[in-house]
Amino acid sequence: MIKALPNALLILLLGFSQFAVAGVQIDADANGVALQGHDPVAYFTEGKPVAGKADYTAEYNGASYHFASAENRDLFVSEPDRYAPQYGGYCAFGTTFRTKVPGDPSAFKVVGDKLYINSSPDILSRWSQDIPGNIGKANNAWPEIVDKSPEELKK
Repeated sequence: MIKALPNALLILLLGFSQFAVAGVQIDADANGVALQGHDPVAYFTEGKPVAGKADYTAEYNGASYHFASAENRDLFVSEPDRYAPQYGGYCAFGTTFRTKVPGDPSAFKVVGDKLYINSSPDILSRWSQDIPGNIGKANNAWPEIVDKSPEELKK
């Protein structure tokens, strides 16, 4: 049956299926933009969230990341696993409870060269009380929930 589909339609369907997977693996908006448009590299180079520009983008795991500069975009493209947020940008503390809560790009911490996003400054404060323990719990939980939507995890 797939052979009967025109190539353009097949490519379109495959593209949507990739986005659908990224839609549950990455905390992205309806347009597929991760980190609410913030530059993931800036967390490392400037130590704070910096709004990215639509002029500088890169695709990774089906989501679109925006960058403040071409240099930051190029750094990300060369090592996306280094700069992409852990747990797809979902709340790191929420992940310890095997749930996916949208992240707030201003509630972040870089630990051991990894970017962790939480859902609010208050949650970041709670998560920070036991960073190693919470990272361990989230690392154990993530493989079990990575391919599930936030709605599936609420059931």
